[in-house]
Amino acid sequence: MSDSITITRPDDWHLHLRDGDMLSGVLPYTARQFARAIVMPNLAPPVTTTAAARDYRARIMAALPRGFDFTPLMTCYLTDDTDAEDIAQGFANGVFTAAKLYPANATTNSAHGVTDVANIRGVLERMAEIGMVLCVHGEVTESDVDVFDREAEFIDRILAPLIADLPDLKVVFEHITTAQAVDFVTQAGSAVAATITPQHLHINRNAMLVGGIRPHAYCLPVAKRELHRLALRAAAISGSPKFFLGTDSAPHDRAAKESACGCAGIFNAPFALESYVTVFDEEGALERFEGFASHYGPDFYGLPRNTDTVTLRRTEHVVPDCVDAAGKPVVPFHAGETLGWAFEG
Repeated sequence: MSDSITITRPDDWHLHLRDGDMLSGVLPYTARQFARAIVMPNLAPPVTTTAAARDYRARIMAALPRGFDFTPLMTCYLTDDTDAEDIAQGFANGVFTAAKLYPANATTNSAHGVTDVANIRGVLERMAEIGMVLCVHGEVTESDVDVFDREAEFIDRILAPLIADLPDLKVVFEHITTAQAVDFVTQAGSAVAATITPQHLHINRNAMLVGGIRPHAYCLPVAKRELHRLALRAAAISGSPKFFLGTDSAPHDRAAKESACGCAGIFNAPFALESYVTVFDEEGALERFEGFASHYGPDFYGLPRNTDTVTLRRTEHVVPDCVDAAGKPVVPFHAGETLGWAFEG
């Protein structure tokens, strides 16, 4: 049994950094572990143009503490009115790495999202031409669809027809939560991949609902049944380059999470790698962790792998009940639990 593991420094292929004070408060937690991150554009207002992405990237870099080496990879928030040539120019100039499809009202700050993928057909065709990745929040939003079925419905209604119609479009199915998503990605062509969060590898829907409502286990897409959690774990440790790390770390201050209408999002950045490596250790697959965490993401995006390394050591430590984010208390994933691995840098 190995007491430590050293891997190529990973990147986070799905991250929420927010803005303002919260950005300053949460950025160091990611930057200490990850070299790069795909930064989500669902601010208020959202990042919908090259100019807005350039400004947001500048704010991120201004908030980065001295001594950290971290590169934000910016995404464009797609709307019904997105200008295909603007994002193509932003991609050509190295401002955008990807574009993000939020179905309207699917999650936090998604009210400006796409109401029908037919409305962005020209944008998607242009992205396929230039090799720009489409990141997808894969849920339908109709009120008559059960919240636990919305990912599977999205595959059947929207994603499968889209990929069949535009097979050259590179798609990352983000934060997958179901066995149906695992099967779809596995069977799709090489232009389709998926990210998996740490929380969906550790918890099922009981974590939200058994013993009382537990808002800090609530995210979107919500955790599903145990059979889906097990399917995600099998995919993560499989060694398939179609599945790679994307935390979907999404901070909210404690009061917002514990309110009468608590926000969706789990803040896992402080102990992200420790959480992931625990899964691979439990599954007897530590030798496959580096591929999932460090190799498959940059390979899919067509970016170079990082050249430096990080080390995690087998040692028990208790995750704090709260962490500080620029004066705001934020509850981290695994709060109060004992993890058996520690990040050494």
